Amino acid sequence: MKRISIGGAFEASAVALGLWRVGGMEQRDVTALVSAAIENGIDFFDTADIYGGGKSEELLGRAVRELGVRESVKIQTKAGIRRGMYDFSAEYLRSAVEASLKRLGLDYIDVLLLHRNDALGEPEEVAEVFEELRSRGLVRRFGVSNHTAGQMELLNRSLSDHIVANQMQFSVVNAGMVDQGIYVNTTLPQACGRDGGVLDYCRLNKVTVQAWSPLQYGFFEGCFLGNEKFPELNAVLDRLSAETGFTPAALAFAWILRHPANIQAISGTTSVSHIKDICAASDYRMSRADWYGLYSAAGHKLP
Repeated sequence: MKRISIGGAFEASAVALGLWRVGGMEQRDVTALVSAAIENGIDFFDTADIYGGGKSEELLGRAVRELGVRESVKIQTKAGIRRGMYDFSAEYLRSAVEASLKRLGLDYIDVLLLHRNDALGEPEEVAEVFEELRSRGLVRRFGVSNHTAGQMELLNRSLSDHIVANQMQFSVVNAGMVDQGIYVNTTLPQACGRDGGVLDYCRLNKVTVQAWSPLQYGFFEGCFLGNEKFPELNAVLDRLSAETGFTPAALAFAWILRHPANIQAISGTTSVSHIKDICAASDYRMSRADWYGLYSAAGHKLP
């Protein structure tokens, strides 16, 4: 398993297991999934307080305890989304972390992410509660999700220690973060900066980009693998699969891991066999020709 630095703070597996789909699963199946992930080199697990209404945290925490692996894995959760609003107030973040720890049944969280930007959030207030949570030993590192470069800079300016991660939707189809750099100095719509140059900012400031939904297109619209909307992409993936022996899903992950930003790819699978397939290709270094071939086949025609 390829290993990367997470925000310059610690090392972890380049593929992480996300548990937002496990809320309706039985505990034994979640424990088996976590165990299989660990056996295949994954030591980073991602969840959130809203996944399954908190059930995801409960199932993950119990699996970690049953397997006796707390000190050898990293647990990341998220907070900030409430019914009808986003909330980065100190009072809410404090209570959210305490509730997450209770559901997880753990003493501390390795990484806490702010889930989606709160337009009314005060960076200084967030920094203050972060310091409190760290001093109490409840959270060790902090990050964000779905934040622009400017929003990260506002927060970093108030923190004593910079954020370590930004979780963004990213795949070979949903590749806006790299589109900006490739289409720069053109009048094509792909050149528009919708995230303020987040990929470059993260690389310059040692913030690890975590790719969520790496097999999805659009915004929760579905998987592109085997999808009739992407015949050219799937044809190229099938050809590369026949040549390399890796599954199309594994190659879609390898495309993300090939980027020099050392992106961490979050797998949301609930299948033990899929975990094994994806992890098998984690060390595969895709050629430049194949990387651009998949990028073009996904509909990103080079200018």
